[in-house]
Formats: sequence, structure tokens, C-alpha cells
Amino acid sequence: MDVLARTGAAPAPRPRASFSARNLDQDLQRLLLPGTLEQHRHVLEGHHASAALAGVLAFGELLADGSGHGKYGLDRLDLGKFMRMDAAAQRALSVMRGRGDVSDTFSLFGLLNRGKTAMGKRLLRTWLKQPLLDLDTLRMRHDVVEALVGDAELRQALQQMHLRGLPDLEMLSRKLERGKASLSDLCQLYRASSRLPLIEAVLRAHSGPHASTLMERFADPLALAHDADHLVRFEALLETAIDLDRIPDEYLIAASYDPGLQEVEVEKLNLEKKIQGLAEEAAQDLGLCLDKTIKLEWHKFANQRLRCLRITTKEEKSVRSKLRARYLELETRKDGLKFTNKALKAAAERLQALASEYDSRQSTLVAQVVSVAATFCQVWEQVRSVLAELDVLVAFADVAVTAPRPYVRPSLLPADGGRVELVGCRHPCVELQEGVDFIPNDCVMQRGESWFQIITGPNMGGKSTFIRQVGISVLLAQVGSWVPCTQASIAVRDAIFARVGAGDSQARGVSTFMAEMLESAAILKGATPASLVIIDELGRGTSTWDGMGLAWAISEHLMNGIGCPTLFATHFHELTALRGAGGVKNLHVGAAIDHTSGALTMLYQVEEGSCDKSFGIHVAEFARFPPAIVEAARKAAAAAASDKHQADSEVSASKRQKAGSDAALQAALLEFAELPLEGGAESGRAREALTSWQGRAAALLKELEV
Repeated sequence: MDVLARTGAAPAPRPRASFSARNLDQDLQRLLLPGTLEQHRHVLEGHHASAALAGVLAFGELLADGSGHGKYGLDRLDLGKFMRMDAAAQRALSVMRGRGDVSDTFSLFGLLNRGKTAMGKRLLRTWLKQPLLDLDTLRMRHDVVEALVGDAELRQALQQMHLRGLPDLEMLSRKLERGKASLSDLCQLYRASSRLPLIEAVLRAHSGPHASTLMERFADPLALAHDADHLVRFEALLETAIDLDRIPDEYLIAASYDPGLQEVEVEKLNLEKKIQGLAEEAAQDLGLCLDKTIKLEWHKFANQRLRCLRITTKEEKSVRSKLRARYLELETRKDGLKFTNKALKAAAERLQALASEYDSRQSTLVAQVVSVAATFCQVWEQVRSVLAELDVLVAFADVAVTAPRPYVRPSLLPADGGRVELVGCRHPCVELQEGVDFIPNDCVMQRGESWFQIITGPNMGGKSTFIRQVGISVLLAQVGSWVPCTQASIAVRDAIFARVGAGDSQARGVSTFMAEMLESAAILKGATPASLVIIDELGRGTSTWDGMGLAWAISEHLMNGIGCPTLFATHFHELTALRGAGGVKNLHVGAAIDHTSGALTMLYQVEEGSCDKSFGIHVAEFARFPPAIVEAARKAAAAAASDKHQADSEVSASKRQKAGSDAALQAALLEFAELPLEGGAESGRAREALTSWQGRAAALLKELEV
């Protein structure tokens, strides 16, 4: 249940029998590619793995679809390749569009979603939820983005000419694999195949420092897919089988593709000419002009379509006697009378039979062509993968150069690099909002110096935006995008955890404070020294001192127990006294108060040092609270501050008195140690000294109790 809560997944109860692995061997033998079952013997021998796989097969009902048998592969998902982000972190960083977002650019997906293909958009969604940890792959993506940023002609050619309008290759290849594709689908694949040499050519024309990366990653795979043994043969198949001259009006198998189909089509054409001649004879017989006062049309009845003649009601009156003598009336409607004769009826019925035979042959041949075309599914899957990746990286480059301020390529360090440096960092979604002149801020996190950063300051001052933009920059860098900074150096993070803006969940019976605690518990359980933790306003849902105590304890554990880089925005100013081995740095967001009017101005600038003053009442004024309520709040706050100051003074005096009593008691103990308590000539004097000391010690103890 904890995993479901953190991921936001919807559970689907299944019977216990769905997880039985008794017949898993036979089921996989039917589903997997021939000869690949033994490669996955380790899965079959694992109790939990085999039960989970059986549950997946049952839930997906894969065995019910016979068209997929023998076409599946089985791959192990290595979670160690991806950065971990639970649902709370995705919400905090606005990875996907939220319900309350009024614009697509309020989310990272909406911001980066500039791809021109459906498969590219799907891949972007996957990348945002699965950032990478592998430095080589990330640097390759950054190389491609750098090449596209520097070559505007290549970027625009790909976006505006070659990728725009490409069909959804993933959907089409899946339909083709299941044998559900139509001739229209095959023609869309044909159109896509014809574009591949053009895409390859513009990629090979690039001459920048990363030209070899473009060749190896995109141009060479496209060339391999479009060679004489693969998609060139696919194109030849369609050019032979499909009547391309009739597209887009209709999609048919060419008559020349099958002798039987050609015979039927020739007979159909001859019969249509004969029917045209019979219509002209009938027009002459009635004294009318074909296609003007009398027309050749279709008569639909009982799932049949037969050729017939139609004249208007006006013309029918002048030829009524001939019609009744030599013709068969079929239907009378407002637009006229439909009729035929014996010769025309016989020809029309024969034409209907030929049309049925033609359609039957077409269906059979379409199935055969689709079956042959399905042998190219694996090639199309490779092409889809290449074009989707290229589409996403072109979108990254477009975002980087068209932002209000250009993005920069991040320098990536190993996870143990111990440094996250973002100079001139901005929130990529906020800076796009209308009327916003975003103020950049620096964030330098160095292990041993500033690994744990505490940000204080007024509400609406930019604390939350600052810590989120740091998390977003790290996420973008590990997706393969450039980042909204002027300089960036980032040690790869294995996870991003966020405790930002938790709310209650009535459906789960969870209060706001409980939601905070659940998210905090997930952080404490899952964070590692290589994670990035973002916490905003922890401990608000309970008493001040309980909240502060929890915030302090959690901070100490993150700093000393886990040792992960942390950004902690808070109004608990007491936390600024934290110290730890990783290094604590206090920051605050700037604000200025006009001493004449008392107006508060947010500077949105993150500066070093802590903020020891709360601006809550000023923020209430900012929100246009009624003046009477604001004044009452000032008085109540002043009274509370005075009471606290008096209480603090009393506590200080008590502490000083206690310290003096402690010193006196210590002196008395030393005096006691020097008393002559041994028997002898001076025993009487010793008793007197002891009695005197006991009186003084009792008085001191009484003071300590007070």
C-alpha cells in the first residue's frame, strides 16, 4: 500500500488464480519469439518473478489475442538505470499538467512538448518519468542537442519539413503486427518510408563537432532500415500491389496484381459500358436527353445497389404512357420516379454480382498483402525508435534557443562528485508566464560546505520557486535537455524526493499533517547520499513546537544520517542554528519595507544569511486584507511578542539564579571535603563545623528546588 500511495497507481484486484505460475512455461512458449524461452529461465525459476509475470499475462489477456502469439519479447526492467521519482516529486516539480493548470507551459511536459510526431510525444512522457543515471547516454543526448542548437538550418528542416506530418509509426506497426492494418495504413507507412532518405540526407549534411554522433545514432540506422533488403522491398510491394493512381479517393489492390481480379475488373468495365448504352437507348425511346432530363442512378434495396434510371415528376407526366407500357417502375419520391427495363435490370444484376465478387477478391488480396507487409514490423519498430528520439531531441534544442533567456549545456559529474552548481538558475515554466520578468538566482551545493541549505524569508518571496527550479534543472539535465541557467555543473542524482505543498486526502482518510508525515517518511526510507531532497514548510499541520521539533530531527537525519544534498525552505528560524558534517548554509529571500508607508516589496533575490523576521502581516496586506483586521493582527502579534519576551526574561533570571546556586553548592561540597570528621581531640569542634555546614547546604538545596 505504501508503494501505491507513493506512485499514485490505481490498484486492480485480481483473483489469486491469476498469479499461478503452473502453466507459465506453456503460455510463454506461445507468446514469445521462437527459441527465446530458455533465455528467461531465471525468471521462471523465481517464485515472486514468475507469479508477477503470470499476473501480467492474465491482466493483459495476451493469450486471448492469437495474432500476437510468437511475436513478443521479454526484457528485464533495470530500475537501477533510472532516477527515482515518486508521485509527490512529480507533482512538486510539475512534471505533467495538473488539473488546475490553465496553460500547457505550466508543466515540464507542456514546456518541452514541441515534437512533431505522436511517437515523439509519447517518448517525451516516458523520459520525463524515467530520467537516466548513465553519464555516457546523457552526454550523447547533450551532444545531439548541442549540434541542433548550433545548426538552425538542420533544426528547422527537421521540424518544419521532415518530421512534421509523419504518421504514428508505433500505432501503425502494432496494427500491422496484429493483422488489422488497412490499405490506407500501409500507404501511410509508404509515405513515411519515402521520407527516410531525406531525413538521412539532412543529417549527413551536418558538419559540426558532433556530426559523427548524428551519423551513428540516426543517419546510419535509417540508412540500414531503408536499404534494398528492407523498406525498399516494402515500397516495391506496395507499388506493385496497390493502385496508387486512385489514392486518396479510394484504396484498392491494383487489378494487375492478380489475374483473377483483373478479369473481374475488365468484365465490370465492359458491363458498365453496356449499361451506359442501354441508358442512352431508353432516353431516345422516351424522347429525353441523358444526364439532363433523365439520369442514370443507383437504386438501393434489400442490401443491394442496382443501376436504374430517374426522371423528374414533371417529365414523368409527358412519358407516362410509354413508361407503363415498356418499363418497370421501382420507386416514386419527391425528386422523381426511378424505373428500369428488362435488359437494364439484367445487366444491373450481373454488375451487382461482379461487384460482390470483386470486393471478395479485394478482401482476400488485402489480407495477403498485409500479411507480407507484417514481416517488416521489426524494421518499422527500429525506425519508430530512431525518429521518436530524434523528434524529442529536436524539441529540446528548440526550447533551449527560443526561451526568454537561452538554456545552457550542463556539465555532468559522477554521483560521488559532491557538487551541484547552478549559476543564474531560472524556473523554466514561470519565466514563460505573461508579464513575468524572472530574476535568476545561484545555487551552489558543495559537500562539506553547503550540502544542506536552509532558506528562510517571507511568504510569496520566492522560496518555493527557488527550491523547485533547482530540482527541475537537475531533472532536465538527467533527461538529456539543456537547463535554464548561465552555467551548470551537476553531480548525477539517483533520486529526487520532494515534500512540497501536501494536502489532505478525504478518500484515503488522511489529514494534511498526516500526508506531510507520509511523504517525509518516504524520504527518510528511500533517500541515499546520492539523492536530492527538497522540503518546503515541513511541520505546519501541528503545534509550533511539535512541528519545529520534527523539522529539526528530520533535518539532522538527512544531514548526518543520510548525507544527501537538501534544500529546506522554512519559517522555523530556529533551524538556522543547525550544524552538520555535510555543511550547512543559510539563505534567505530578500524583501524591502518602506519605512514611511510600511509597504512590503518582494525582491525575489536569494541572498546569504538567515532571515530572523516574519512578514506574515505584510503579506496579509499584500493580499488586500481589511485594514481593521491587519491592525488587530499587529496588536495581537505585539502582545504575544511582549509576553514571550517577559517569559524569556524570567527564564533567564531563573537560569542565572540557578547557576549561582550551583556554584555555591559546589563550593559547599568542597568545604565539606575539607571538614575534620575524624575522631580525636578536635571531635567537638568538628561536630560544630558539620552542624553549621548542614544548615547552609539545606538552604542552598531549597533554592535549587525553587
